[in-house]
Amino acid sequence: MNDVFSVEGQSVIVTGSSQGIGKVTAERFAEQGANVVVSSRSTEKIEEVVAGIEASDAPGEAIAVECDVRDRDAVESLVDAAVAEFGSLDTMVNNAGASFMAPFDDISENGWKTIVDINLHGTFHCSQVAGGVMQEQDGGGQIVNLASVAGTEGSPRMSHYGASKAGVVNLTSSLSNEYADHDIRVNCIAPGFVATPGVASQMGVTADEVDRSSVARRMGLPEEISDVIQFLASDASSYLVGETIEVKGVPRIGETEPDLR
Repeated sequence: MNDVFSVEGQSVIVTGSSQGIGKVTAERFAEQGANVVVSSRSTEKIEEVVAGIEASDAPGEAIAVECDVRDRDAVESLVDAAVAEFGSLDTMVNNAGASFMAPFDDISENGWKTIVDINLHGTFHCSQVAGGVMQEQDGGGQIVNLASVAGTEGSPRMSHYGASKAGVVNLTSSLSNEYADHDIRVNCIAPGFVATPGVASQMGVTADEVDRSSVARRMGLPEEISDVIQFLASDASSYLVGETIEVKGVPRIGETEPDLR
């Protein structure tokens, strides 16, 4: 692989990495020689991910740190653990998120607040704490936020989720400007439909049903999002700052009832 895409030797935190895009991304970074902090609210699940990385003989090291991104103290402990174990924090991947489907009139205040707290407030916590460390170390760092096309285009029955992800997109633009002078690049990915465990439970489509070799599809795999995350963490994206990259397959042009596969 061209060295410009390398993440070897980096220290990386991936929030929400017990399953789905986060899990695949943590595994990818370890495979590529980065040292990874695997994090989510479930200690058991993240320990399983770390055990899998260790069993794979990946050159990168991995540790598990439980963290609820809504809790500022927990986020500070997460970042402290990364620096204590690996000496620095080079890339923060803000992947932790939550969603559920419901008509707008059926979303309770608590349901709305929960989604916004995890998706937007959690990204605020992680970016601010990670950014503080990156400003004090040589070389700055990268912050990669995970939004959604629901945040760039809207999404019926997921208005709470779309609003929170729209906030992440805007935060990315604003923060990238403030952090650029500190050599910290902030960018964002807005995935479309991706065959994750969450999508499988909500929409009934699994990764086994997705033909990755077909260009003419709108359902992606976590590995394809991880490709872009690695790109944004590497020197290959050195001239990308404050961007939100939509990764969503074939555009919808004059069609109805698209086949997600």
